[in-house]
Amino acid sequence: MESKNEIVLEIFKDISFSEKEIAFINSKFTKMHFKKGDILLTPNTYTKNQFYVFNGCLRSYFINLEGKDHTTQFAIKDWWISDYTAFFSSEKAVMNIECLQDAVVYQFSRESMNHLCEKMPKVEIFFRKKMERAFAAFQQRILEYLSLPAKERYLKFINTYPEIVKVIRNYHIASYLGITTESLSRIRKSIH
Repeated sequence: MESKNEIVLEIFKDISFSEKEIAFINSKFTKMHFKKGDILLTPNTYTKNQFYVFNGCLRSYFINLEGKDHTTQFAIKDWWISDYTAFFSSEKAVMNIECLQDAVVYQFSRESMNHLCEKMPKVEIFFRKKMERAFAAFQQRILEYLSLPAKERYLKFINTYPEIVKVIRNYHIASYLGITTESLSRIRKSIH
């Protein structure tokens, strides 16, 4: 079992902290345990939390007016997840976040994150760099969704995220790729 100090050093890799700084960071997050199938967030609620995944697998998704499920993100070890529209604004959440595997996550509130960033510029730089990479990845995903055929999107997904493919169901992959499970089955048969 990891100590809270080790967790801080794992979450904020490549940053050196004094013992006092580690204690301050430890006061700003909460460890949470979830079981497969647990829901961390539902639409039309307010959230000011984001989650660092220590282990397990989570996904964020929304359900459109026709009842179709659209996966927007998976999160595995060392990834962050939230409904960022709600997290960064005063709007209600539009996403669901569910546990696809038993998970341990660390919850950071927006207030805690802001407090850490104000007191520790190196933490602000860490979060800014994380958000820059996340924004670039979301933009790349949108471009691929608009320009690549489904087969190419699937091949890119399995090559980019082989560790995720091992732990999620086909309908989650199909939902993420914006295709039906039947289409995914045809694609998989054509390449195997």
